[in-house]
Amino acid sequence: MRRPTQLPPHLASAPFTVAEARVAGVSPGKLRHSEIVHLCRGIAKAADDGDTELALLVRPYSVVTGYSAASHATAFAIWDFPGFLPGARGKTIHIARQFPHGIPRRTGVTGHRTHLGDDEVECLAGLWITTRIRTWLDCARRMSVDELTVVADHLLRIPRPEFEARSAPYATVEELVALLGRHRGTPGIRKARLALEHARVGSDSAPETRLRLAIVRAGRPEPVLNTAVDLASGARRTPDQSFARYRVAVEYEGAGHSDPEQVARDIAREEDYAGAGWIQVRIAKRHMEHEARAAVAKVRRALGSRGWKPSV
Repeated sequence: MRRPTQLPPHLASAPFTVAEARVAGVSPGKLRHSEIVHLCRGIAKAADDGDTELALLVRPYSVVTGYSAASHATAFAIWDFPGFLPGARGKTIHIARQFPHGIPRRTGVTGHRTHLGDDEVECLAGLWITTRIRTWLDCARRMSVDELTVVADHLLRIPRPEFEARSAPYATVEELVALLGRHRGTPGIRKARLALEHARVGSDSAPETRLRLAIVRAGRPEPVLNTAVDLASGARRTPDQSFARYRVAVEYEGAGHSDPEQVARDIAREEDYAGAGWIQVRIAKRHMEHEARAAVAKVRRALGSRGWKPSV
């Protein structure tokens, strides 16, 4: 990437505020250089700044607009939430501003005016942004209850320190309950409450959450999530979902399961279940199409073969 000679290195790689440029010694004349693009009032960037991560692109917008933070679909994308939110990957930047200050009005910005608690915003690499749980609530109005549940499960999931740089979940049920309690009347809050009722600790991915919801909605028993089971063969396995009473284990298999080493591990896992008299139900992406009907049917057949009967 060619860097405009008039910009200091820290301003050449992402959008910046005009005030920041002046503090760095960039003169007004240099800011009028043909290689400088003015995005809106008070914000500019190098014309060839290349691909820049979203948080850095949005940062100056939260700086020039006082008492504000990146929010809604923009925060949803920056936090990399699972779940489907219409417009989450759009180019419009969402900025929320603390009431009673006016709604942000800038080119390329969708402004919101709201009440933000001190614990509902945080600074992420210089960017003021709504917290994960506040973002979840802000997006509730435009999301389905199932997709809100996907995000809630993501927030509540207990991480695995050996694979992640954290040991605590992003949120607890108590924190989500408290959030909803202090924002009564917020658009989408009824859906958020329903989603929280459906949320569970233990789901490791969005497909696992969607599968669980589909199973329960179809009248099947609710599975236990990612809980280790001791098999008669002496092996110990942790299925994505399980029905210990019926000795049925459900595993969702993503794209990584085509790797030869993973295939070998999957075969060993299936042998462990079979040796202990368990039925393993393997679910792939194709089974999740059409509201997961094929996946639910596979689970139903396995449960039925073990004596489960739907309640009258």
